[in-house]
Amino acid sequence: MKTVFIIRYKIGRKQSLGNLLIRNEHGNMVYVRHLLELGWLNNKRNISCIPHGTYDLKLEHSPKFGRKLWEAYGVSNRSECKFHVANFASQLNGCFAPGMAKFDIDRNGEKDMVNSTEAFNEFMDAMGSSTKARLVVINAKN
Repeated sequence: MKTVFIIRYKIGRKQSLGNLLIRNEHGNMVYVRHLLELGWLNNKRNISCIPHGTYDLKLEHSPKFGRKLWEAYGVSNRSECKFHVANFASQLNGCFAPGMAKFDIDRNGEKDMVNSTEAFNEFMDAMGSSTKARLVVINAKN
């Protein structure tokens, strides 16, 4: 089973930044990119990132996005926490946005994700034909 790691190195109230990694069934890292999430607001629905911990990931069809997306399961009081394309934290409701680089696109003092579509497509490719995986969220710094 593949393991997806989120390693947060900056956790704020508005946004959290980290690295997104995928380790395949053989233990090899097959994907490394940047990640943007909402900030930490006590795991409140739609305005907070999820708590650190280990969760199940399932590939499911999202009516909102019109395609299959990876969703975290087992997050207390939360649902619909998905990996999808987004450049800004304001486009997230507790979801995860991969990016190729970080840059303050809108000049508001917060880093945004650059080339999120490319990074997301690479993420989906790296997950391959899997439909289940494990998600490990680590807070490297608070």
